[in-house]
Amino acid sequence: MKKIVIIGTTGSGKSTLAKKISKKLGYPYIQLDQLFWKKNWGETPDAELFEKIKAEIKQDTWVLDGNFTRTQHITWKEADTIIWIDLPLWLTLYQSVTRTLSRAITMRELWPNTGNRESFLRMFSKDSIILWLFRTYKNNRVKYQEKISSPVYTHIKFHHLQSRKQIKKFIKDTLKEH
Repeated sequence: MKKIVIIGTTGSGKSTLAKKISKKLGYPYIQLDQLFWKKNWGETPDAELFEKIKAEIKQDTWVLDGNFTRTQHITWKEADTIIWIDLPLWLTLYQSVTRTLSRAITMRELWPNTGNRESFLRMFSKDSIILWLFRTYKNNRVKYQEKISSPVYTHIKFHHLQSRKQIKKFIKDTLKEH
């Protein structure tokens, strides 16, 4: 496990797990959201985003979290391990709501130098991360199941984690080997 991608629906715990693995293994942590989001919720154009990602994954080891399908031709090609956090909808919703509420209350900046913050207004808008969860949850599960079975990705070791218990066990058992 040297080049790890962590995927899962919004609110599933990708960043939390990625940070733990990064710290435990001493690998650089890469967050796709941080590479993508510009000031005032501006979006990085694909060509620029792809270059940022390529620069980050030139390293020998890394832990990357993010679900950007349009970047998988870059990240999955280089990855040797993919960890799919696939928690039940009710738990993912709970985690997403509590995270979003906490961010809206604290108003902390999400990514350095962007000024991007969660707000109660944004939480209930068409750009709501919770609405995004409902829009993508089912499709992500189908999409990732297909990709795990694809012969294109036989170079990747997949870990499909479906509960907090499995996540804890993965951290304890799998990472102690490294």
